[in-house]
Amino acid sequence: MRTPVVMTLGMVFTPCGLLLNLISTLAPGWRQVKGFLDQPVDVVLYQGLWDICREQSSRERECGQPDQWNYFQTEPVKAARGLMITSLVITAVGLLLASLGVRCWQDEPHFGLAGLSGVVLFVAGLFSLVPVSWYNHFLGDRDVLPFPDSPVTVQVSYSLVLGYLGSCLLLLGGFSLVLSFAPWCEERCHKAPPAGPRRSSISTVYVDWPVALTPAIKYYSGGQHRPSPSEHRDTSKLKVGFPMPRPPPKAYTNPVDVLEGEERKTVTSQSGSSSRSTRPCQNSLPCDSDL
Repeated sequence: MRTPVVMTLGMVFTPCGLLLNLISTLAPGWRQVKGFLDQPVDVVLYQGLWDICREQSSRERECGQPDQWNYFQTEPVKAARGLMITSLVITAVGLLLASLGVRCWQDEPHFGLAGLSGVVLFVAGLFSLVPVSWYNHFLGDRDVLPFPDSPVTVQVSYSLVLGYLGSCLLLLGGFSLVLSFAPWCEERCHKAPPAGPRRSSISTVYVDWPVALTPAIKYYSGGQHRPSPSEHRDTSKLKVGFPMPRPPPKAYTNPVDVLEGEERKTVTSQSGSSSRSTRPCQNSLPCDSDL
């Protein structure tokens, strides 16, 4: 059996979403801060969930910068840490269930397990989408996510975009795998009830024949010949159906008389013996009768 399209899409979207969410969680690029008065014009700070990096065009990127504005103590950052890690763990579990449910190495997939993995992956996508959306909502709010006053500006960085993409891929992959419940429900939920005891076929009818008229129909039912209808008057359940006359036995004759040749041989042998007995004796030899 070929792998259904919904399962194939789920198995393609889910690893991509997991990879993007992993990069989004670890990379220090949720927010980009630039325009400092006491710093060179080309200095840019990249703030993530775990680290802050400083980048300048004339120098390499330097990570491990001090948190001057208590950025890591804010509620969106703390919530994003916990929810993103939870999403990664749930995604790994869902991907394992999806692999066991799809079972590309076997002929028949396990639709129920594949649908369950879709539910798990969809929940994982929600767990990653919530912190990304929450962080993006308060991106420019100094009271929630503090940063220096104007002319310092903040912008969305690449990790936040990757988090959005990863969450959407997980949602799509989970939804695709959830559609695997359709054949499973068709097989389980709408299964026909077990049939009761099979009714015997109705193929016999009893008719009251006149006494002077011999019935021309032989009654046959259940593999055995039944007696005449008059003997079944006391039965509580009358049987109805169609007459099933049985044809009379046919006699087959052989047009060739197999004994005809035997009779000819017998007549010929008898005539030959009689001719030998009546033949006269010659040459003065004793006859058979004299011996």
